[in-house]
Amino acid sequence: MTQRRANIIGLGLIGGSIGLALRERNWYVNGDDNDQSRVDRALMVGVLDEQGLFDAAEITFVATPVLTVADQVKRALGETSGFVTDVGSVKGAIAASIEDPRFVGGHPMAGSELEGLDGADATMFTGAVWVLTPTADTSDTTFAAVASIVAELGADVVALHPDRHDQVVAVVSHVPHLAAAALMGLASERAEENAALLRLAAGGFRDMTRIASGHPGIWLDICAENRDAILDGLDGLIDGLRRMREIVRDDDRAALHERLRRARDARTNLPTMATQPNQLAEVRIPIPDRPGAAAEVFTLAAELGVNISSFEVVHSVEGSRGVAIVLVDVMSAELFRGGLLARGFRPAVQRLD
Repeated sequence: MTQRRANIIGLGLIGGSIGLALRERNWYVNGDDNDQSRVDRALMVGVLDEQGLFDAAEITFVATPVLTVADQVKRALGETSGFVTDVGSVKGAIAASIEDPRFVGGHPMAGSELEGLDGADATMFTGAVWVLTPTADTSDTTFAAVASIVAELGADVVALHPDRHDQVVAVVSHVPHLAAAALMGLASERAEENAALLRLAAGGFRDMTRIASGHPGIWLDICAENRDAILDGLDGLIDGLRRMREIVRDDDRAALHERLRRARDARTNLPTMATQPNQLAEVRIPIPDRPGAAAEVFTLAAELGVNISSFEVVHSVEGSRGVAIVLVDVMSAELFRGGLLARGFRPAVQRLD
């Protein structure tokens, strides 16, 4: 059996973790970086099998800084014949500059407080959400193949339009990081006046500011590339804090209680993974003969808040078209089925128990 081959461009934290995860699954991994010392270290610690790009690799991951991703994706499309994806946390500008059926944008929602190859971890993507951002130019074959490889690394695949991704990630990732940095800055300033302050910082404060320990360099490009969505998110946070200030100032206990209750309920209702077979339903979805249909299944799931626990694409007895087989939380199965029917799919749902 021929060993599967992959390329990685950019050997930092995420690129290194992808390399380790692939090699753990018996892939042969080529790669490069603009810093030869990182390449040498990646070879030494087992991230790579070989330096340089393999032209016939099944997939190439571009894991370079956000502002360089588009150029490196174009390079990969020109120098290799396989699928190409990236791992940048801003997608709109990249998607707008790439019109190739072999490319689909990606963003693993995973990381580490450690930097570079020191933090690389083969298990980093296990249970993590990995967003794919297909466009009208992305072929179903590309989307299905990249989604399958990402799932092989242990991640849960979610599909979003590139612009929608940037709006959502601004709220759940970019703004929280900036807010944590601001709060940490406030604590540091006050600590100059009160030496005991940081020594008293425990539990909740440490949890809330943990992400401020991330590598600051990457955030310069992220804030530049996703400026509009981040500003909108910051405006919303500032408005919320201003209203909270008014409530506290006025000693409006009823309003304060209601805000805290709603926040607690929203936090409690964050999606969780279904882990037992009796909590899952199998949905079989014949893929219609129209561009982007496979990606549409995943985009719909994201819009409806339906978690896809597992999936595969098999050949249909009706001909060359495929059938997507996905596992979803049984409580969401009918919602998902209804959404699929409304969009012209013909799903069949069966509980695993």
